[in-house]
Amino acid sequence: MTLLSGLHFEVPHRLRALVRAREASLIVLAAGIGILAGLVVMAMGLGVDLLHRKFFGLAPGQRLSAHLSLEPLTAVLVPTVGGLVLGLTATWLARRRGGREVDPIEANALHGGRMSVSGSLIVATQTVLSSGVGASVGLEAGYTQLAAGIASYVGRAFRLRRGDLRILVGCGAAGAIAGAFGAPLAGAFYAFELIIGSYAASSLAPVGVAALLGHVVATTFSPASFGIVATDVKAMAGHDLALAGVLGLLAAAWGIAIMRGVALCETVFARARIWPWLRPALGGLAMGALAIVSPQVMSSGHGALHLASVLDRPLAAIAAVFVLKALASVVSLGSGFRGGLFFASLLMGALGGQLFAAGLMAVWPSLGLDPNAYAIMGMGALSACVIGAPMTMTFIALETTGNLWLTTAVLVAVIIAAQVTRETFGYSFATWRFHLRGETIRSAADIGWIRDLTVGRMMRHDVRTVPSDMLLSAFRDAFPLGSTSRVVAVDAEGRYAGLVMVGEAHAPEFPDDRPVRDILRHADDMLLPHMTIKEAITAFDRTEAEALAVGDSHDGRQVIGLLTEAHALRRYAEALELRRRDVLGQV
Repeated sequence: MTLLSGLHFEVPHRLRALVRAREASLIVLAAGIGILAGLVVMAMGLGVDLLHRKFFGLAPGQRLSAHLSLEPLTAVLVPTVGGLVLGLTATWLARRRGGREVDPIEANALHGGRMSVSGSLIVATQTVLSSGVGASVGLEAGYTQLAAGIASYVGRAFRLRRGDLRILVGCGAAGAIAGAFGAPLAGAFYAFELIIGSYAASSLAPVGVAALLGHVVATTFSPASFGIVATDVKAMAGHDLALAGVLGLLAAAWGIAIMRGVALCETVFARARIWPWLRPALGGLAMGALAIVSPQVMSSGHGALHLASVLDRPLAAIAAVFVLKALASVVSLGSGFRGGLFFASLLMGALGGQLFAAGLMAVWPSLGLDPNAYAIMGMGALSACVIGAPMTMTFIALETTGNLWLTTAVLVAVIIAAQVTRETFGYSFATWRFHLRGETIRSAADIGWIRDLTVGRMMRHDVRTVPSDMLLSAFRDAFPLGSTSRVVAVDAEGRYAGLVMVGEAHAPEFPDDRPVRDILRHADDMLLPHMTIKEAITAFDRTEAEALAVGDSHDGRQVIGLLTEAHALRRYAEALELRRRDVLGQV
């Protein structure tokens, strides 16, 4: 796995000591990361715009997904050829670098915030190329990947503590999302909910400063390029809150269907045994066919997301874009294009909310529903389901509209969508992808320390062994009562045979001429050095043993150590206390 590029730079020791000694120094670093994140957003956005102008002939300031029609040959040829280029380069890079890149959530959950800055740059470049040739992917994955990768590099240059490095990675993501959406509060809560996995007073100032500066930098350089434009909405009534809950249920069902659809598309390509380098080209071909019907499905959907332009169309056109955008996103991500579902879920949620309101109004005109309001509710609900960040989506609605009562309705829809998704599906899009790879990550909460705390690190190496055919008389002479609690027995080939309990070996009912093999315990129970602390504790509970031998492997069964349950529980409790103090900022 590609995790770290070589770290070629470290700041002087005195400066490192100053940063590690003062919380205010972390805030200064976070400010710099926020500025860099804003520049990342600006640079990637410009890169996509340049590709759109080059390949699709757009004028400056035009959005690809805002066009009503495209020349059919261009719509098909550009994503197909672009997919082929992406597939070939991705295959070459995978062979050269030897694995996939770690994203910010996985980095903070398993690796203490350690990421590869060169690998992050590759991911960001692939995301720009994917969106630039028209694939239905969002840029947010590239924004957060590169900004967080830079933050990780800076943090390692200062040798930050594990907790501080995780916060700084969150600062990179916060600045990127705040800059992309023009929403600093949403950017900050994106970091808390998705990248850091918790909220603590110690992380508030760094993350908040990074989000604010990321927003300022991005909007200063490109004030009209990012964010969501929403028209005025009517005041919310009581029935709107109830209907927001229904909309949340529908959004959860649609979001789960999309996430499963991406996995199904990947499975289809794999079972068809299509070369990995060819899959993005085939996805681009399908993408082009959809774009001929509706160009609004192309790229991230920024242009189509401006509600003033989307929601004034006929309902049939809105429904078509709604379905086609879902298909385009599934095909693009399932075939191997790089990007995320954030922007796509915002667009589909807005369209779905509009359709929901229109359908109710057709049946019950006296409700007087505001389609714009329901578009924003749907936008928040579907995104909360897919992204897994309910407070982030609530703050996006608040910062977009400035309407507190509408935000209350959005909060209802978001809560319902997020809870139903957790109960029935259990994953966001990012954590679902981890699940498909065999990982058990449900959030960015730091569990890497559990994997670091292995049996091999906790076990005793000074293990005394005896042959399993040793007579009890000889054993009693070698190990009198009080000398030790247990001894490991091995067979003639030196393989683990079981544990001899010294107290039991001295019991009078056992004659001296019996071998110790007759009183062995836990002959079939053995720990392995790579097991984590949680796996070891589970083994102790299952076997009801106070100690277990550690073998080199299940096949070799050569004894290399011994671990007691008491020592494992003590180390686990100490590690938990350290993490608790770290979260509270007491370390």
